Amino acid sequence: MAETRKERARHWRYEELPGVDLLRARYIRKSFVRHTHEHFVIAAIADGVEVFHHGGGDQYAGAGALALVNPDTPHTGRAGVPEGWQYGAVYPSPDVVAAIAAETTTLRGTPGFVTPVLDDPYTVRLVHQVLRATDEGNALAADTLLRVAVTRLLRLNGGTLPRREVRTAGARTAARARAVLEERMAAPPTLEQLAADLGTSPFALLRAFRDTYGMPPHTWLTDARVRRARRLLDAGTTPSEAAVTVGFTDQPHLNRHFSRIVGVPPGAYQRERKNVQDARGGLSVTSGAWQWNGQQSTSTRTYGPITEGMTRSGPEGSRTAPSSGTPWASGSPSDSPGSPSA
Repeated sequence: MAETRKERARHWRYEELPGVDLLRARYIRKSFVRHTHEHFVIAAIADGVEVFHHGGGDQYAGAGALALVNPDTPHTGRAGVPEGWQYGAVYPSPDVVAAIAAETTTLRGTPGFVTPVLDDPYTVRLVHQVLRATDEGNALAADTLLRVAVTRLLRLNGGTLPRREVRTAGARTAARARAVLEERMAAPPTLEQLAADLGTSPFALLRAFRDTYGMPPHTWLTDARVRRARRLLDAGTTPSEAAVTVGFTDQPHLNRHFSRIVGVPPGAYQRERKNVQDARGGLSVTSGAWQWNGQQSTSTRTYGPITEGMTRSGPEGSRTAPSSGTPWASGSPSDSPGSPSA
Protein backbone atom coordinates (compact mmCIF):
# COMPACT_ATOMS: atom_id res chain seq x y z
CA MET A 1 0.00 0.00 0.00
CA ALA A 2 2.82 2.40 0.89
CA GLU A 3 4.46 1.82 -2.49
CA THR A 4 1.29 2.58 -4.42
CA ARG A 5 0.98 5.91 -2.59
CA LYS A 6 4.55 6.99 -3.28
CA GLU A 7 5.04 10.10 -5.39
CA ARG A 8 7.11 9.64 -8.52
CA ALA A 9 7.66 11.39 -11.80
CA ARG A 10 9.66 11.10 -14.98
CA HIS A 11 10.09 14.01 -17.39
CA TRP A 12 11.85 13.12 -20.63
CA ARG A 13 12.17 13.46 -24.38
CA TYR A 14 12.13 10.91 -27.16
CA GLU A 15 14.50 11.74 -29.99
CA GLU A 16 12.07 10.57 -32.66
CA LEU A 17 9.40 13.04 -31.45
CA PRO A 18 11.16 16.40 -31.86
CA GLY A 19 9.45 19.34 -30.25
CA VAL A 20 7.57 17.19 -27.71
CA ASP A 21 8.24 16.78 -23.99
CA LEU A 22 6.86 13.76 -22.11
CA LEU A 23 5.84 13.15 -18.52
CA ARG A 24 4.53 10.37 -16.30
CA ALA A 25 3.72 11.21 -12.72
CA ARG A 26 1.85 10.25 -9.61
CA TYR A 27 1.47 13.09 -7.12
CA ILE A 28 -0.24 13.18 -3.74
CA ARG A 29 1.04 16.22 -1.90
CA LYS A 30 2.62 17.99 -4.87
CA SER A 31 1.37 21.51 -5.52
CA PHE A 32 2.32 23.40 -8.68
CA VAL A 33 2.60 27.16 -8.28
CA ARG A 34 1.20 29.50 -10.92
CA HIS A 35 3.31 29.07 -14.02
CA THR A 36 3.18 28.80 -17.80
CA HIS A 37 4.54 26.51 -20.51
CA GLU A 38 6.03 27.37 -23.88
CA HIS A 39 4.37 24.22 -25.23
CA PHE A 40 0.82 22.90 -25.11
CA VAL A 41 -0.13 20.75 -22.11
CA ILE A 42 -2.10 17.56 -22.87
CA ALA A 43 -2.38 15.73 -19.55
CA ALA A 44 -4.31 12.43 -19.54
CA ILE A 45 -5.60 11.57 -16.06
CA ALA A 46 -5.42 7.84 -15.32
CA ASP A 47 -6.42 7.87 -11.65
CA GLY A 48 -7.52 10.35 -8.99
CA VAL A 49 -8.38 14.01 -9.59
CA GLU A 50 -6.28 17.04 -10.48
CA VAL A 51 -7.45 20.55 -9.63
CA PHE A 52 -5.84 23.46 -11.43
CA HIS A 53 -6.62 27.15 -11.43
CA HIS A 54 -7.11 28.35 -14.97
CA GLY A 55 -8.96 31.27 -16.50
CA GLY A 56 -10.21 32.71 -13.23
CA GLY A 57 -11.49 29.53 -11.59
CA ASP A 58 -10.64 26.02 -10.44
CA GLN A 59 -10.90 23.24 -13.02
CA TYR A 60 -11.34 19.57 -12.08
CA ALA A 61 -9.99 16.71 -14.19
CA GLY A 62 -10.66 13.15 -13.05
CA ALA A 63 -9.86 9.72 -14.46
CA GLY A 64 -10.76 9.57 -18.14
CA ALA A 65 -10.42 13.33 -18.64
CA LEU A 66 -7.69 15.53 -20.08
CA ALA A 67 -6.31 18.77 -18.69
CA LEU A 68 -5.58 21.01 -21.68
CA VAL A 69 -3.56 24.20 -21.39
CA ASN A 70 -2.50 26.48 -24.23
CA PRO A 71 1.04 27.93 -24.38
CA ASP A 72 1.82 30.91 -22.13
CA THR A 73 -1.38 30.42 -20.12
CA PRO A 74 -0.97 30.79 -16.33
CA HIS A 75 -2.24 27.85 -14.30
CA THR A 76 -1.55 25.89 -11.12
CA GLY A 77 -1.98 22.24 -10.12
CA ARG A 78 -2.76 20.14 -7.05
CA ALA A 79 -4.55 16.99 -5.92
CA GLY A 80 -8.34 17.10 -5.77
CA VAL A 81 -8.66 13.95 -3.62
CA PRO A 82 -6.56 12.57 -0.72
CA GLU A 83 -5.02 9.85 -2.89
CA GLY A 84 -3.72 12.40 -5.38
CA TRP A 85 -3.66 11.92 -9.12
CA GLN A 86 -1.78 9.86 -11.68
CA TYR A 87 -1.36 10.97 -15.26
CA GLY A 88 0.67 10.90 -18.42
CA ALA A 89 1.27 14.02 -20.45
CA VAL A 90 2.63 15.14 -23.79
CA TYR A 91 3.79 18.70 -24.36
CA PRO A 92 3.88 19.39 -28.12
CA SER A 93 5.33 22.68 -29.28
CA PRO A 94 3.10 25.28 -31.03
CA ASP A 95 4.84 24.42 -34.31
CA VAL A 96 4.01 20.71 -33.92
CA VAL A 97 0.34 21.43 -33.19
CA ALA A 98 0.08 24.01 -35.98
CA ALA A 99 1.50 21.54 -38.52
CA ILE A 100 -0.98 18.83 -37.49
CA ALA A 101 -3.88 21.30 -37.55
CA ALA A 102 -2.94 22.49 -41.04
CA GLU A 103 -2.93 18.91 -42.35
CA THR A 104 -5.99 17.49 -40.63
CA THR A 105 -8.38 20.35 -39.77
CA THR A 106 -9.79 23.48 -41.34
CA LEU A 107 -8.76 25.70 -38.42
CA ARG A 108 -7.18 28.96 -39.50
CA GLY A 109 -4.85 31.18 -37.54
CA THR A 110 -3.15 29.88 -34.40
CA PRO A 111 -4.82 26.65 -33.22
CA GLY A 112 -5.50 25.96 -29.57
CA PHE A 113 -7.92 24.41 -27.11
CA VAL A 114 -11.25 26.05 -26.29
CA THR A 115 -11.91 24.55 -22.84
CA PRO A 116 -9.32 23.38 -20.27
CA VAL A 117 -10.95 20.03 -19.37
CA LEU A 118 -12.25 17.43 -21.80
CA ASP A 119 -13.89 14.16 -20.72
CA ASP A 120 -12.65 11.71 -23.35
CA PRO A 121 -11.26 8.32 -22.21
CA TYR A 122 -10.46 7.45 -25.84
CA THR A 123 -7.86 10.20 -26.14
CA VAL A 124 -6.61 9.51 -22.61
CA ARG A 125 -5.69 6.03 -23.81
CA LEU A 126 -4.04 7.45 -26.92
CA VAL A 127 -1.80 9.69 -24.83
CA HIS A 128 -0.72 6.82 -22.60
CA GLN A 129 -0.03 4.68 -25.66
CA VAL A 130 2.23 7.45 -27.02
CA LEU A 131 4.26 7.23 -23.82
CA ARG A 132 4.33 3.44 -23.94
CA ALA A 133 5.52 3.52 -27.54
CA THR A 134 8.45 5.76 -26.60
CA ASP A 135 9.34 3.36 -23.78
CA GLU A 136 9.50 0.54 -26.32
CA GLY A 137 11.43 2.56 -28.90
CA ASN A 138 8.54 2.28 -31.36
CA ALA A 139 8.97 5.56 -33.24
CA LEU A 140 6.32 4.80 -35.87
CA ALA A 141 3.65 4.10 -33.26
CA ALA A 142 4.61 7.09 -31.10
CA ASP A 143 4.45 9.52 -34.01
CA THR A 144 1.21 8.07 -35.38
CA LEU A 145 -0.58 8.00 -32.03
CA LEU A 146 0.50 11.53 -31.18
CA ARG A 147 -0.85 12.88 -34.47
CA VAL A 148 -4.16 11.06 -34.03
CA ALA A 149 -4.50 12.32 -30.45
CA VAL A 150 -3.81 15.95 -31.34
CA THR A 151 -6.13 15.77 -34.36
CA ARG A 152 -8.94 14.37 -32.26
CA LEU A 153 -8.51 17.02 -29.57
CA LEU A 154 -8.52 19.82 -32.12
CA ARG A 155 -11.73 18.48 -33.66
CA LEU A 156 -13.46 17.99 -30.33
CA ASN A 157 -12.16 21.06 -28.56
CA GLY A 158 -10.18 23.16 -31.02
CA GLY A 159 -10.45 26.77 -32.02
CA THR A 160 -8.38 29.72 -33.15
CA LEU A 161 -6.49 31.47 -30.38
CA PRO A 162 -6.93 35.24 -30.23
CA ARG A 163 -4.00 37.31 -31.36
CA ARG A 164 -2.07 38.94 -28.55
CA GLU A 165 -2.06 42.61 -29.37
CA VAL A 166 -0.69 45.30 -27.10
CA ARG A 167 -3.43 47.92 -27.33
CA THR A 168 -3.72 49.77 -24.02
CA ALA A 169 -1.17 52.01 -22.33
CA GLY A 170 -1.06 49.60 -19.39
CA ALA A 171 -0.34 46.64 -21.66
CA ARG A 172 2.45 48.56 -23.35
CA THR A 173 3.96 49.39 -19.97
CA ALA A 174 3.71 45.72 -18.92
CA ALA A 175 5.44 44.64 -22.12
CA ARG A 176 8.29 47.07 -21.49
CA ALA A 177 8.60 45.82 -17.91
CA ARG A 178 8.72 42.24 -19.12
CA ALA A 179 11.51 43.10 -21.56
CA VAL A 180 13.54 44.70 -18.75
CA LEU A 181 13.08 41.67 -16.51
CA GLU A 182 14.06 39.35 -19.35
CA GLU A 183 17.23 41.34 -19.97
CA ARG A 184 18.13 41.79 -16.31
CA MET A 185 17.01 38.36 -15.13
CA ALA A 186 20.06 37.68 -12.98
CA ALA A 187 19.91 41.09 -11.26
CA PRO A 188 16.40 42.50 -11.58
CA PRO A 189 15.33 45.89 -10.23
CA THR A 190 12.85 46.36 -7.40
CA LEU A 191 9.23 47.07 -8.30
CA GLU A 192 9.73 50.70 -7.33
CA GLN A 193 12.85 51.05 -9.45
CA LEU A 194 11.21 49.34 -12.40
CA ALA A 195 8.14 51.53 -12.18
CA ALA A 196 10.23 54.70 -11.94
CA ASP A 197 12.28 53.72 -14.98
CA LEU A 198 9.04 53.21 -16.92
CA GLY A 199 7.45 56.44 -15.72
CA THR A 200 4.64 54.91 -13.68
CA SER A 201 3.83 54.02 -10.07
CA PRO A 202 4.52 50.62 -8.44
CA PHE A 203 0.86 49.70 -7.98
CA ALA A 204 -0.09 50.86 -11.47
CA LEU A 205 2.68 48.68 -12.89
CA LEU A 206 1.63 45.75 -10.72
CA ARG A 207 -1.99 45.98 -11.92
CA ALA A 208 -1.00 46.38 -15.56
CA PHE A 209 1.42 43.46 -15.45
CA ARG A 210 -1.06 41.14 -13.76
CA ASP A 211 -3.83 42.10 -16.18
CA THR A 212 -1.55 41.47 -19.18
CA TYR A 213 0.31 38.32 -18.13
CA GLY A 214 -1.93 36.78 -15.48
CA MET A 215 0.61 37.01 -12.66
CA PRO A 216 2.63 39.68 -10.84
CA PRO A 217 6.15 40.54 -12.05
CA HIS A 218 7.99 38.53 -9.36
CA THR A 219 5.99 35.37 -10.18
CA TRP A 220 6.58 35.88 -13.90
CA LEU A 221 10.31 36.31 -13.23
CA THR A 222 10.54 33.01 -11.34
CA ASP A 223 8.69 31.27 -14.16
CA ALA A 224 11.01 32.84 -16.75
CA ARG A 225 14.09 31.84 -14.75
CA VAL A 226 12.96 28.22 -14.69
CA ARG A 227 12.32 28.31 -18.45
CA ARG A 228 15.81 29.61 -19.10
CA ALA A 229 17.29 27.10 -16.66
CA ARG A 230 15.61 24.30 -18.63
CA ARG A 231 17.26 25.50 -21.83
CA LEU A 232 20.65 25.67 -20.08
CA LEU A 233 20.21 22.17 -18.65
CA ASP A 234 19.25 20.88 -22.10
CA ALA A 235 22.50 22.38 -23.41
CA GLY A 236 24.57 20.56 -20.77
CA THR A 237 25.03 23.28 -18.15
CA THR A 238 25.23 21.87 -14.63
CA PRO A 239 22.33 22.68 -12.27
CA SER A 240 24.58 24.73 -9.99
CA GLU A 241 25.83 26.84 -12.90
CA ALA A 242 22.34 27.23 -14.32
CA ALA A 243 21.02 28.41 -10.95
CA VAL A 244 23.49 31.30 -10.72
CA THR A 245 23.19 32.19 -14.41
CA VAL A 246 19.43 32.74 -14.25
CA GLY A 247 19.53 34.64 -10.94
CA PHE A 248 18.79 32.08 -8.23
CA THR A 249 21.01 32.35 -5.17
CA ASP A 250 22.16 28.73 -5.30
CA GLN A 251 21.19 25.27 -6.55
CA PRO A 252 18.77 24.49 -3.67
CA HIS A 253 16.91 27.69 -4.61
CA LEU A 254 16.68 26.45 -8.21
CA ASN A 255 15.70 22.95 -7.03
CA ARG A 256 12.75 24.28 -5.05
CA HIS A 257 11.28 26.44 -7.80
CA PHE A 258 12.12 24.01 -10.62
CA SER A 259 10.30 21.14 -8.87
CA ARG A 260 7.25 23.31 -8.17
CA ILE A 261 6.94 24.25 -11.86
CA VAL A 262 8.36 21.34 -13.90
CA GLY A 263 7.43 18.56 -11.47
CA VAL A 264 10.89 16.99 -11.09
CA PRO A 265 14.23 18.30 -9.70
CA PRO A 266 16.69 19.80 -12.23
CA GLY A 267 19.18 16.96 -11.74
CA ALA A 268 16.62 14.29 -12.61
CA TYR A 269 15.38 16.41 -15.52
CA GLN A 270 18.88 16.70 -16.96
CA ARG A 271 19.70 13.01 -16.46
CA GLU A 272 16.71 12.02 -18.59
CA ARG A 273 17.94 14.36 -21.35
CA LYS A 274 21.35 12.74 -21.17
CA ASN A 275 19.77 9.27 -21.26
CA VAL A 276 18.05 10.20 -24.53
CA GLN A 277 21.39 11.20 -26.02
CA ASP A 278 23.16 8.10 -24.70
CA ALA A 279 20.40 5.83 -26.01
CA ARG A 280 20.58 7.26 -29.52
CA GLY A 281 20.16 4.42 -31.93
CA GLY A 282 18.87 2.04 -29.23
CA LEU A 283 15.83 1.42 -27.08
CA SER A 284 14.96 3.65 -24.15
CA VAL A 285 15.17 2.17 -20.67
CA THR A 286 11.70 1.39 -19.39
CA SER A 287 10.33 1.72 -15.88
CA GLY A 288 8.53 -1.39 -14.71
CA ALA A 289 6.96 0.46 -11.77
CA TRP A 290 4.53 2.37 -13.94
CA GLN A 291 1.08 0.96 -14.39
CA TRP A 292 -1.89 1.83 -16.55
CA ASN A 293 -5.30 0.76 -15.26
CA GLY A 294 -3.73 -2.04 -13.26
CA GLN A 295 -1.54 -3.25 -16.13
CA GLN A 296 2.20 -2.80 -16.43
CA SER A 297 2.89 0.07 -18.79
CA THR A 298 6.03 -1.67 -20.06
CA SER A 299 4.26 -4.73 -21.36
CA THR A 300 4.77 -5.55 -24.98
CA ARG A 301 2.12 -3.90 -27.12
CA THR A 302 1.18 -4.46 -30.73
CA TYR A 303 -0.07 -1.25 -32.31
CA GLY A 304 -2.73 -1.77 -34.94
CA PRO A 305 -3.26 0.55 -37.87
CA ILE A 306 -4.86 3.81 -36.77
CA THR A 307 -6.11 5.83 -39.69
CA GLU A 308 -9.14 7.42 -38.07
CA GLY A 309 -8.99 11.18 -37.96
CA MET A 310 -6.06 11.56 -40.32
CA THR A 311 -8.08 13.06 -43.17
CA ARG A 312 -8.91 16.76 -43.25
CA SER A 313 -12.04 17.72 -41.39
CA GLY A 314 -13.57 20.91 -40.08
CA PRO A 315 -14.24 21.70 -36.44
CA GLU A 316 -17.96 22.19 -36.95
CA GLY A 317 -20.01 20.01 -34.64
CA SER A 318 -16.89 18.95 -32.76
CA ARG A 319 -16.97 21.26 -29.73
CA THR A 320 -18.72 18.80 -27.42
CA ALA A 321 -16.88 15.85 -25.93
CA PRO A 322 -18.46 12.43 -26.42
CA SER A 323 -20.45 11.06 -23.49
CA SER A 324 -18.50 7.83 -23.63
CA GLY A 325 -15.27 6.56 -25.11
CA THR A 326 -13.24 3.44 -25.57
CA PRO A 327 -13.56 1.32 -22.39
CA TRP A 328 -10.57 1.66 -20.09
CA ALA A 329 -9.94 -1.96 -19.43
CA SER A 330 -9.89 -3.55 -22.82
CA GLY A 331 -8.64 -3.04 -26.31
CA SER A 332 -6.60 -0.25 -27.88
CA PRO A 333 -7.86 2.80 -29.77
CA SER A 334 -7.27 1.00 -33.04
CA ASP A 335 -9.71 -1.70 -31.97
CA SER A 336 -12.63 0.69 -32.01
CA PRO A 337 -14.31 1.40 -35.35
CA GLY A 338 -15.38 4.82 -36.51
CA SER A 339 -13.92 8.28 -36.56
CA PRO A 340 -12.26 9.75 -33.46
CA SER A 341 -14.49 12.81 -33.82
CA ALA A 342 -17.68 10.76 -33.84
